[in-house]
Amino acid sequence: MITPPTSDAFRHAMSRFATGVAVVSTTAGPHDHAMTANSLTSVSLDPMLMLVCVERDARFHDAVIEAGVWGISFLGHSQRSLAGWLSTPGRPLPGQLDRVPHHRGEATGVPLIDDALATIECRTSAVHAAGDHSIVVGEVLSVSAAAHADEALIYYRSGYGAVT
Repeated sequence: MITPPTSDAFRHAMSRFATGVAVVSTTAGPHDHAMTANSLTSVSLDPMLMLVCVERDARFHDAVIEAGVWGISFLGHSQRSLAGWLSTPGRPLPGQLDRVPHHRGEATGVPLIDDALATIECRTSAVHAAGDHSIVVGEVLSVSAAAHADEALIYYRSGYGAVT
């Protein structure tokens, strides 16, 4: 008889999968919203689509659904503290980006992180329920890749690291 996996065992196994680290951002109402994410991926080249998985209980969830547009900023290793700040539960919503260098995306107006390795702006094209998360799929509206060669920030074994 096979014992069903526990959520702790699943989390432990997934910690063995190295992922890149990004900030996903949007603007809803009077506030900018941002969260650190590693559950995102490209979906298609034709049409160009991205997806991000967002916990339904997170305040970012309602904001990204309401806004209909969002940005992705792929972080370099030098931006580790920023990733930590934007993954802190309970951080204040007003002014959460005040100490984060950012600019507005030309296609959507959402905040994008300065000096990110790359940025992508998307318009939501579909939302799919998936357990305690929603899979938010977006049509890519703009793409920019930095010329600098910072090491990529990665998440592995429940901690941050770097890869060149």
